[in-house]
Amino acid sequence: MTSSADNLGAILDATAQAEPGRIALIVLDAEENAQAWTYAQLRGAAGRVAAALRARGYAPGERIAIVAANSARYLAALLGIQRAGLVAVPVNFKFPAETIAYVLRDSGARLVLHDAARAEALPAGTAALNLDGSAWDALPEDDGQPAAAVTADDLALMLYTSGSTGRPKGVRLTHASQYWTVRMRQAATPLDGERTLIAAPLYHMNALALSLLVLACAASAVLLPQFKAPAYIRAIGRYRATWLTAVPPMIAMMLREHALLAATDLSSVRTIRMGSAPVSASLWQQIHDMLPNARVINAYGTTEGGPVVFGPHPDGRPTPATSVGYPHPAVQVRLSQGPQDAPDTGMLELKSPGLMQGYHQRPDLGSPFTPDGYYRTGDVFHRDADGFYTFVGRRDDMFVSGGENIYPAEVERMLERHPAVQQACVVPIEDDIKGTKPVAFVVLRAGAAADEAAIKQFALAHAPAYQHPRHVWFVPALPLASTNKIDRARLLRTAAEHTGRVAALR
Repeated sequence: MTSSADNLGAILDATAQAEPGRIALIVLDAEENAQAWTYAQLRGAAGRVAAALRARGYAPGERIAIVAANSARYLAALLGIQRAGLVAVPVNFKFPAETIAYVLRDSGARLVLHDAARAEALPAGTAALNLDGSAWDALPEDDGQPAAAVTADDLALMLYTSGSTGRPKGVRLTHASQYWTVRMRQAATPLDGERTLIAAPLYHMNALALSLLVLACAASAVLLPQFKAPAYIRAIGRYRATWLTAVPPMIAMMLREHALLAATDLSSVRTIRMGSAPVSASLWQQIHDMLPNARVINAYGTTEGGPVVFGPHPDGRPTPATSVGYPHPAVQVRLSQGPQDAPDTGMLELKSPGLMQGYHQRPDLGSPFTPDGYYRTGDVFHRDADGFYTFVGRRDDMFVSGGENIYPAEVERMLERHPAVQQACVVPIEDDIKGTKPVAFVVLRAGAAADEAAIKQFALAHAPAYQHPRHVWFVPALPLASTNKIDRARLLRTAAEHTGRVAALR
């Protein structure tokens, strides 16, 4: 059965019709100038994109890429692509040029919608449409056609993973899976009456899924072109943002802006959802100190499995600070490949209607699903006696030192309990005796002092000896990858340069 109502591109239609003047977006540019977009304006812009694509005669299911920074036109392009029955391929424009070219080639993108600043990032000869200036003005008027009818198996999106350990993987996501995700989140955390703040890139699931939730809830969002801590803080105060989403490094960067934080009224914030990376107990406490009126949600999700995995305990038991929660009632989870002496620790596998269809054209990877349909996440978790799950580390990040398994995230959480440590990142380097050994990069809290010996002593006192970092380097900030997560690959290279040893790349 096909239906235009099941098309993800129609997610804002009901609000645009019933309340056309309701504010959907407050969009800031690089100079922090603001422009408001109503639901009717966003729906009309999406309709113009859809009309332009239909006029070009693309066949249903063909891919159209987007290479652009966050903007209202980005969301209009995404929704318009889907309304036309095509598949949107948001591309990480911070990828190297050769990787962007690979994604466009691998996805089979017939056309690239881009902003003016990203025009030079496209391969020569690429079929492209500029979302800025005269090209946008020349788009046909919205013809009022309904969104294309879609089936449960039709793709809405293809998101490419960061590719830090190899070629990026195209994750195939259907209209049905993404609508299910929106409905589950809407039931659990409705955003009606909220004003969200979005600064993570729209080519990443964190920001994209929140944007769809905002539109489904007829809420409004303040949209920044990219994350910069001062602009983010100012936007909270100026637009009285109530609901934030962020990855932990973004919050850690905010915490360094002491003068601006002290001068800004943050009391409007009621909820902050942390995702895409683990939250240490230290950072969790600092968030509470910064935003005392806010509820902190320590969330978990993946591009492949979506953001609906865990939630509150069915008996109302409080979620431990560093836990991601109790399994969502509509999601099946289990642990596999754990050590025999620790049956409650293992790799998370999950099954839900929000799962991807699979990876695009990657038979070399093997199936990411178990024979009975569970997605293998590659993330290791611990389950406590009450059924709460806590992230231990990425299986791919784990390394062996002298026969002992070391998960960097565990060591980082321990180091961040030191009163002088704001952030830590642990990576391996090769060692003649141990095979590999841990080293650490540390960001100190403002006004705090510590030396390498003190950090090592703290580690030896609070964790097994094999986990203590053999070298500690103090840095003003940890480098971020294009998804605002810590760039571990870059730190691996830096550690190798500092020690003259080979980085233990996996």
